[in-house]
Amino acid sequence: MTKFSNDVDILKCESVLFGELHLSGQVLASGTGAALGGTMLTATGVDFVAAGVEAGGVIHLKSADGALDGAYEIVSVDSATQLTVSVIRSDAAALAIAPPAANDVSYRVSTFGPQAGDVAFELTEYFGIQPGNPTSEIAVADIVDTEGLRRASAFAVVSRVYAMWASGAQHECFQQKSLLYGQLAEKARQRCRLSVDLGSDGVADVTRLGGAIRLVRD
Repeated sequence: MTKFSNDVDILKCESVLFGELHLSGQVLASGTGAALGGTMLTATGVDFVAAGVEAGGVIHLKSADGALDGAYEIVSVDSATQLTVSVIRSDAAALAIAPPAANDVSYRVSTFGPQAGDVAFELTEYFGIQPGNPTSEIAVADIVDTEGLRRASAFAVVSRVYAMWASGAQHECFQQKSLLYGQLAEKARQRCRLSVDLGSDGVADVTRLGGAIRLVRD
């Protein structure tokens, strides 16, 4: 599945979506009794690999004494029962930052991967590239820099999630947040400038502008 943003991108926008507003139907793994030492989380009775947990995901951790309670980055999946986790970083290439050490930790890995996949399809459809346009000669791998698409995707995913919450609750703030992030997603999409390298020579052959309207002859 093509995705331009991951769960850490969503965490940077709205951490509450991995707390009380997580989607219960999209929990990949959860449990109790884990131990956190440095950046290493060790759990029992779980298989993170089989559950589909990946780097770039988000895990919510809460210790029994309440000293640890928040969402953290999943930096790597080291084994079926061990994850490297980090306080949220501004640069994904930076060293992992250890959360507070704790024992008897409850954990939950939830995801917005399905929403990110839907948004990615719509973005590729808008820009006339694969997979949204199956007949296009341009694939996602041909795009030189997807940073603009990442931002547009993250905002659009957050907008969709708040729209889901707004449809089932009488909280006007959910609808307002959905509209706000929808506007941010549209602005981010319009600012996108996709440089496409069709020859794999490092030189852009095609440029697609998010703010330009593309006309297609029937």
